[in-house]
Order: sequence, then C-alpha cells, then structure tokens
Amino acid sequence: MRHLVRGKKLRRNTAQRRALLRNLVTSFLEKERMRTTLAKARAARPLAEKMITLAKKDTLHARRLALRFIYKRPVVKRLFDEIGPRFSERPGGYTRIVKIGQRAGDGAEMAILELVGSEFKKKEKKKKGKEKAKK
Repeated sequence: MRHLVRGKKLRRNTAQRRALLRNLVTSFLEKERMRTTLAKARAARPLAEKMITLAKKDTLHARRLALRFIYKRPVVKRLFDEIGPRFSERPGGYTRIVKIGQRAGDGAEMAILELVGSEFKKKEKKKKGKEKAKK
C-alpha cells in the first residue's frame, strides 16, 4: 500500500533525484521561471514553495535551512531579500505550472514553472518610421 507516500521517483536513484530537484529549485529561484517536463515541474513545485515560505520568515535559522538545500549563496540572498518580501502577504500558492505541449524529440509533456506575478510580458516594438512622420 502507498499510504502517505508522496513524490515521483523520476527514474533516478535517491541521490540523483535529490540533486536534480535541488538544481531545479536553485535555477527556478534564480530566474523566476523555467521550462522543464511536467513531471519535474510537479516534483519541484512543493520544494520551491517551501523555500519561499522559509524566506517569508527571514530568520537566521530559516536562512540556514535554505542554504542547506539551495546550492548558490547569491540565490539564497535574492530569495530572502526580494522574493520573500514580495509574497509576505500571500498565504501560499506562490508558483504556477503552465502546460506548453509536447517536446519535439521524444514527445514528453513540457511545462513552464513560474512565480505568480512574474508572467511573461511581450516587449512592444517601437516603429521609427511612424514617429518621424508625426513630427
């Protein structure tokens, strides 16, 4: 029986899976969005949310717990200085998974894992020809 057994194995042994998830969460917190397979996004999401919850506390103990999991010190600093205060009023649900279809090579279901509030914004192109004509 699988009572209270959570998480996917992702076809890796324990050490490889732990390293993969630590890398995913570190990269995600560094860039605020990432493109990966749906299974990996679903596995990394709760861990990323736990790191953000730690950042909301902003204590020395919370910082040390985050450093124990996240590989890069600058990412932890950014997590506690920027990301944690941004979500201080939010009770949870800091991330979103958006399905983007299948990968061309092997057909794996792909997804984007992103922080809520850091949605993709299209850059507007300035048209120089029309601006000159208006003057």
